[in-house]
Amino acid sequence: MAFELNIDGLVGPTHNYAGLSFGNVASTGNARVTANPKLAALQGLAKMKALADLGYAQAVFAPHERPAIGALRELGFAGSDAQVLARAAKDAPELLSACSSASSMWTANAATVSPSADTADGRVHFTPANLNNKFHRSIEHPTTRRLLQAMFPDENRFAIHAALPAQMHFGDEGAANHTRFAAAYDRPGVAFFVYGGSAFDASRPAPKRFPARHTLEACQAVARRHGLRDDAVVYAQQDPDVIDAGVFHNDVISVGNLNVLFHHQQSFVDQPRVLAELADKLAVLGGEFVPVEVPSAQVSVGDAVRSYLFNSQLLALADGGMRLVVPEECHKTPAVWAYLQSLLASGGPVRELSVFDLRESMQNGGGPACLRLRVALNDAELAAVNSAILINDTLYARLVGWVEKHYRDRLGERDFADPQLLAETRGALDELTQILCLGSVYPFQLA
Repeated sequence: MAFELNIDGLVGPTHNYAGLSFGNVASTGNARVTANPKLAALQGLAKMKALADLGYAQAVFAPHERPAIGALRELGFAGSDAQVLARAAKDAPELLSACSSASSMWTANAATVSPSADTADGRVHFTPANLNNKFHRSIEHPTTRRLLQAMFPDENRFAIHAALPAQMHFGDEGAANHTRFAAAYDRPGVAFFVYGGSAFDASRPAPKRFPARHTLEACQAVARRHGLRDDAVVYAQQDPDVIDAGVFHNDVISVGNLNVLFHHQQSFVDQPRVLAELADKLAVLGGEFVPVEVPSAQVSVGDAVRSYLFNSQLLALADGGMRLVVPEECHKTPAVWAYLQSLLASGGPVRELSVFDLRESMQNGGGPACLRLRVALNDAELAAVNSAILINDTLYARLVGWVEKHYRDRLGERDFADPQLLAETRGALDELTQILCLGSVYPFQLA
């Protein structure tokens, strides 16, 4: 058998709304709103538990250490940890805010993953994303790699690469711009890489308002290092106009699973050619590509961004259909909710709908798809995963208790300078590494 393991990011104790992500409309629109880290973490855990109860393989990805004292020290702040925080708060509060972000919760950006059925050496390959476009995210990949190594420790089955060079030409935003199409999770598939622009080819179209975060060159580099075959890879460029409308990652305008692509009419440059290439390459591998295109006349790009309709999870059902997991905002957006009712009645592959309240994450610009990293595994590979990260009744109860014990229910920018917050966070994470059997993965544990 084969599985798709969904690994959801556990919202960290410093979850806040600092508006750091230019190009992400929800993030910048809610800047400086008081956050509730405890509620955010519990909302995310409730989704993990609900999907595990439905029979899906579900795991948890630990948050990062924040505030990132090491990053502040690299930027010239010296003294004790408390002095570093105080000096940063006084001299460069915007840097302290960036170094306190809990953005690692969005594990769709943690890495790009290629399953063993697709790779040259028959191992599952991970490349942590360098997230070079945003400073607060660019500091994540060293810890992400250590976490992945602790979660997937068998080097005979899993290859955990270093991030691509931290340079704009190889801007890599991870699995938020990547999906895979196959007849089954353990069958060879087609890797679908989506990029915002090309670093070396100025003739390609480009957005004018917001940055194209992910480059074609990064996609090609990941495909090479994972050992993917050229005839089983498709590259597509995001429509630059939708990037300028707030579609900062492809997973805000499309989502795929197995042989189904659920996407908006305005997702890609030269969209008919992209869909035809996906269909042709999947057919060679024995699969039938099924695109479900949402017309602009029914759901505008603006409504798609407001509701995060496409930042949803598309999960396989036992009868061969699909379940669509969407945020509550879809229910609150009339055009989107009307479309979803027609979709369920259409007789197409999407047959069930699950709605979750993820308001704390949504206000910061991340929905159900942002919160999870997908890893296709066979039986032997799943058995080699660190089993302590797999969600079940016992782990869920322990994590809820851990959040209730350690998290604050109000957090604003002025709290980042509080040395007690740093102490609370480190104490919580030290306990979490024991719950999840991760070993020493955080800077304060490695010092």
